[in-house]
Amino acid sequence: MPIEHELKHVELRAGDQFKEEGRIMDEVESFQIDLGCDEDNLALHFNPRFNDDTDGTVLVCNSMIADCWGDEKREIHNPLQRDSTFKLMGNMFEVKMPDGQDFQFPNCEGLDVITYIRIKGDLKLFHLYFFKFIFKFIEYSKHTIYLQ
Repeated sequence: MPIEHELKHVELRAGDQFKEEGRIMDEVESFQIDLGCDEDNLALHFNPRFNDDTDGTVLVCNSMIADCWGDEKREIHNPLQRDSTFKLMGNMFEVKMPDGQDFQFPNCEGLDVITYIRIKGDLKLFHLYFFKFIFKFIEYSKHTIYLQ
């Protein structure tokens, strides 16, 4: 049975990360992870498809401004598989795939803050984690050093 979860009033900034863990269902057609301001303004629409009319199994990314889709980016290599568990880590539009591949999508809207997340489709969500980016300051020889 498809799921749909919406998180509103979150605050993800450049450098922050989120991690999603779950299971892709056996009969999955697609699922999506949307990041943006609201459902009509998405900086990232991450949409793995397992039965695409054009490319079969494909990763599709797009953005939406005022309910109008932008230019779609398609990646034929899709390491996600039906009836398997997955872990995805996102960092302002760099997605780390289970096989170690990084999938990048430009921040077309130029958003500084993500306040809306939607997860929808044929998957079972186990965990969703948020990691906030914090600078650590170390004083050394009268110079401030910034560490990640």
